[in-house]
Amino acid sequence: MSDITIKCLSGRAIEPYLSDLARLRIEVFRDFPYLYDGTQEYEEKYLRTYVNSPDSVVVLAYDGDTAVGASTGLPMADETEEFQQPFVDAGYDPQRIFYCAESVLLKSHRGKGIYKHFFDGREGHARKLGRFDWCTFCCVQRPENHPLRPADYAPLDPIWSKFGYVKHPELVTHYTWKDVGETEETAKPMVFWLKPLKEST
Repeated sequence: MSDITIKCLSGRAIEPYLSDLARLRIEVFRDFPYLYDGTQEYEEKYLRTYVNSPDSVVVLAYDGDTAVGASTGLPMADETEEFQQPFVDAGYDPQRIFYCAESVLLKSHRGKGIYKHFFDGREGHARKLGRFDWCTFCCVQRPENHPLRPADYAPLDPIWSKFGYVKHPELVTHYTWKDVGETEETAKPMVFWLKPLKEST
């Protein structure tokens, strides 16, 4: 970590970094399990959600002048209905949930302790805002026999559990994108993980 700089940004301060964020999302999410075939133009448009949300957060990791990783989050109430609806249906108040959207880190910089900064940064930001009971994120569910699943693929479930998150199979949404090698977008199931922000007493 001696050469890594961590930046935490919010709202309008994120705008100058949209190009770096877009590039990282395209590169990292192209791999399994996301297999995301994205474009720079679409990514920068999508990421404006964070610029327009005053309570958003982006945690950026730089190695020198090069962005090597990023993690994003914003109030669930600022997300789309498709992300809020599973919580509404299960009796949660979206106003009390902070959504940790993604963490992307280049392969060259994994295993160096950067990932922990992403979770700490987002959760710390949510606690500072002072109105959230939960942090959540979701991950795509791919079949075990998916033809593009690498033989050495290891899910991150144990790491997420170590950070205090619990998988909730009953909280599922669907998100649509075009897979690498496909010609049309298809909907994928996304399962949420939850962590309480307040210590139990």
